[in-house]
Amino acid sequence: MESLIKFVQDEFVTTKEFPEFGAGDTITVYYEIKEGAKTRTQFYRGVVIQKRGHGSTETFTIRKMSGTVGVERIFPVNMPALQKIEINKKGSVRRARIFYFRELTGKKARIKEKRTRS
Repeated sequence: MESLIKFVQDEFVTTKEFPEFGAGDTITVYYEIKEGAKTRTQFYRGVVIQKRGHGSTETFTIRKMSGTVGVERIFPVNMPALQKIEINKKGSVRRARIFYFRELTGKKARIKEKRTRS
């Protein structure tokens, strides 16, 4: 049964190439919105709280602040409306799922930027 599911996913689900990102990274997701007959591209910029699943069922959760209210959105990686993902900052966190980030406010809600070797 498992091999049948894997076969169907490999054959029929189109996979897109996106850059590697993880929890703590600040990313911008560009996705398409259909309003009646028109389509437009909208972006959503925030901090990745978690990545979960694998293969065609992989999803990631992004949290952003809209005024003083925190807003989270879950994006499936293989969503047809996803156009591109940009990595704005690489964050340095110790956990794969940073749910503790929800309770932090002010200066405590900052994530250190990961140092890159040059």
